[in-house]
Amino acid sequence: MPEREGKPRLQVLTWHVHGNYLYYLSQASHDFHLVTLPGNPPGYAGRVGTLPWGANVHEVRATELAQRRFDCVLYQSRRHWDEDRMHGLSAAQRALPAIYLEHDPPQQHPTATRHPAADSAAHIVHVTSFNALMWDNGDARTHVVEHGVLVPDDARYRGDRDEGIVVVNHLRERGRRLGADVFEQVRERVPLTLVGMGSQALGGAGEIPNLELPGFVSRFRFFFNPIRYTSLGLSVLEAMTVGVPVVALATTEMPTVIRNEVNGYADTNVDRLVDVMRMLIADPQLARRWGEAARADALARFSIERFARQWTDLLLEVVRAGS
Repeated sequence: MPEREGKPRLQVLTWHVHGNYLYYLSQASHDFHLVTLPGNPPGYAGRVGTLPWGANVHEVRATELAQRRFDCVLYQSRRHWDEDRMHGLSAAQRALPAIYLEHDPPQQHPTATRHPAADSAAHIVHVTSFNALMWDNGDARTHVVEHGVLVPDDARYRGDRDEGIVVVNHLRERGRRLGADVFEQVRERVPLTLVGMGSQALGGAGEIPNLELPGFVSRFRFFFNPIRYTSLGLSVLEAMTVGVPVVALATTEMPTVIRNEVNGYADTNVDRLVDVMRMLIADPQLARRWGEAARADALARFSIERFARQWTDLLLEVVRAGS
């Protein structure tokens, strides 16, 4: 393990599962090697898209894995854990120190679902405390690394569009869990623009490139998160970092992030959320004050520096413990 700034620099094998998260993860002081397949299908995409991948992000063909040396393996999906681990890696690679990075709360029973890595030697890393609480992690060594986000320096709140912005990929197909019905109810009463992959199916504006999204969001009076049950979305935190107040359902990790009438508003009463949205549309200065508080909170809790440092140290800890 080569030394850099007094710490070993690890060679981490992983997969491209969530592009923005992977880009933020690559701010850690290690090298990340992404498994690829011909055609770059989902889960095996490598360095694709518009994100400015750094020199520490590499691609490795699935057929060449056995000839490569890594210090640890970072799994990010059930498919990679069940299939790639057993059929794509060598016995020596399967024995490497391992982390299962869990991006979501359990999709089956919310409190009685055992994590797929619960009975293994892998460390389980959750992205929110809520997720860690809901999964049955068994006796696995479990950690929480909260998100860290980056937005372009020139992406700052303007709020000149007196409407709300909603950012959800494939909302129609993902249905009630992601709040498709809540979105439909609210947009009949409040002007909302939907963006994200497949959003045209619901009259939305389509997908906005990753680096352009914070600037696009900055023009709206508020960010609305209609999601009932998922992890804490990066787009929510990016909006807060830009200085956009967030209105959201008070579910999963959201109540620990939103401070009502300070940096936004969270409630399980949709009628109350509509009232707040109308208030923000009518009072741009109130929206700006809440947005300034949202930005301060996001910078304090979800800084990319803390996130990168925590991941740098955690990967070292796991490798040392497994050596």
